[in-house]
Amino acid sequence: MRVLAAVVAVSFVALSAGAQAPHITPAGDPSVKSDTIYSLAVPAGSHTDEPYVLLLDDGVVKIEPDGRLTTTYRQVVQLLTQEAAEQWGEHTFSYSAGREKLTVNWIRVLKPNGDVVSEKPTHEQESLAPVSLDAPVYSDLKLHRVTLGGVAPGTLIDYSVTTETVSPLIPGDFLTSWSVQTGVFTRRSRYVVDVPANYTPRIEEHHIPFKRAEHVSNGRRVITWAAQDVPKPEPEPLAPDSSYGESITLAAPRTWSDVAHWYAGLARDRYTTTPAIDAKIAEVVKNAKTLDDSIRAVHRWVAQDFRYVSLSLGIGGYQPHQPESMFENKYGDCKDKATFFIAAMRRLGVTAYPVLLSADGGVDASLPSAHQFDHMIAAVKRADGRYTYVDLTADLAPYGALPPGEPGEFGLVVHPDGTSEEITFPMDSAARNLSRVDIDGSLSPDGLFAGKWIRTATGLQQYGLRSSMSRSTQMDSTQRARATLAIANAIIQGAKGDSLQVFNGRDLRAKPRISVLLSNGKMVSDAGATRILTLPIRDFAVPNVVAGLEQRGPRVNPIDIEKVWGPHEELEDFEVTLPRGWKAQLPKSLTESSAFGTYTAKYEQDGDTLHVSRSLVGDTGVQPASAMPALLAWLKAMSADDVKYIVINAGS
Repeated sequence: MRVLAAVVAVSFVALSAGAQAPHITPAGDPSVKSDTIYSLAVPAGSHTDEPYVLLLDDGVVKIEPDGRLTTTYRQVVQLLTQEAAEQWGEHTFSYSAGREKLTVNWIRVLKPNGDVVSEKPTHEQESLAPVSLDAPVYSDLKLHRVTLGGVAPGTLIDYSVTTETVSPLIPGDFLTSWSVQTGVFTRRSRYVVDVPANYTPRIEEHHIPFKRAEHVSNGRRVITWAAQDVPKPEPEPLAPDSSYGESITLAAPRTWSDVAHWYAGLARDRYTTTPAIDAKIAEVVKNAKTLDDSIRAVHRWVAQDFRYVSLSLGIGGYQPHQPESMFENKYGDCKDKATFFIAAMRRLGVTAYPVLLSADGGVDASLPSAHQFDHMIAAVKRADGRYTYVDLTADLAPYGALPPGEPGEFGLVVHPDGTSEEITFPMDSAARNLSRVDIDGSLSPDGLFAGKWIRTATGLQQYGLRSSMSRSTQMDSTQRARATLAIANAIIQGAKGDSLQVFNGRDLRAKPRISVLLSNGKMVSDAGATRILTLPIRDFAVPNVVAGLEQRGPRVNPIDIEKVWGPHEELEDFEVTLPRGWKAQLPKSLTESSAFGTYTAKYEQDGDTLHVSRSLVGDTGVQPASAMPALLAWLKAMSADDVKYIVINAGS
């Protein structure tokens, strides 16, 4: 059970009514008795399933209405394994050098009885955060690295670090959170928030099983969440992310309109093109026959001909650069590309707006804050008043298609005057997110297959295929021969391949399609008076998944349907002409539908033509825990169709 701070006073000096939040400095924390925290060390040999445990997980945050935060985090870690010693022997703290101040109050290594092994790091170093070569992001983020001496299984690491936001990037806006569950067994957890008494931040508690304590004194309100012996979380498979995890999120009392007005002010003068840009736009659209052709041409140009490089220095993390800068440098980040595209649309007489979103999704619409956004795309207004959304950093996404992670998520469309629209990005049906394999051909009397293999993809399923074909035009004859043989042998061992047809993955109008001619593939083997045909398409049996779910016992959490399969379809179709007189012993066709999806398997013979197809279509939504028997029944029915071979009577 988790209990209130008053009950865990064995470790925390109680905050009496009217007390202030603790003032933590390198001299220590007056509200925590370190010796009693150290005495919470678990016995050797216990918790063998964990590399370490937390004796203390502590956060103290002082919030000012202008967006300034002073945050102090402290952890006391008991190391249980050599793996943990290697992990914790090096530690890195990060902060923004332009707007934050970092103070390492202390970091020491101790024995469980409190004896000091190492009073301070043996080495400290500060450096700028490394820059990825694939998607470069230049920022003022600094890393403070420390190396500790004397770290070994059985020792404790006690550290405290304070980060002070001295210059908020977004005045009056903040977003901060705390997780009670840490991923390991935690003896004591405390989160203290100190705000002005007349200031009410937005507070959202997720699955917190205890009440917070609040005290007001000297014009400040102190809010405390405290718990003891927090177990290691054990999320159930297929559970919605929102169904577990004890956490607290705080945000400024702002609205999405406030966020939109703030961004509109940053971007107001960023849509001006130059004569050079105008001339290039004219060149890009010169072969266009319609306005739609022109929009698509500009989209391809901005998405593919400008490299992704982010200069997120200070306000540059939010304010786009001028189109002229991006045009001259031939690079930009998401907001630069979207802004440039919107400026180009204006030159074409097309209305387009920026859209703020999170690249990873998960924006909580109930907590308006610009800090929830780290990505920007564009919305092109159509004649019917609706929008076509365009991600200019997704260089393989055709115009009007969104890359994975964005459909179904929250976005904020920002108009030039600062007004806004809260939107949810559209999602395609499962049938539109299709991955399909077709194998058609004929068998010779000696069991050799000759025919064609075709793979196509649409919707969200196209991106893997486009990525694999993004350099298809650069393949030489040797590479094409190797690719052809690899595909042929993956379908039928020992088969020969020929006439490989691919597409240019970067051609956004090209249909994602690959095909290979197959020959001399041994598909049938003799078994006495019968023959055994090996099916060249996969089955969807998942016996291990079924066994794993059954072993967990009664279900507690709801079931996220998207995690079962998701809103897409996999279809594999095999049609072959058999030699005259061959008769297949057909398995039973079936269709199994449930709230989690539909599985269909067909086994048919019409004359000499044998046809086998399998299709699995998923869905989205949430089902209650009581639906687990229905899910298991559906998975078992699907897994029963694990046919890999078909017996054929060859006749006389």
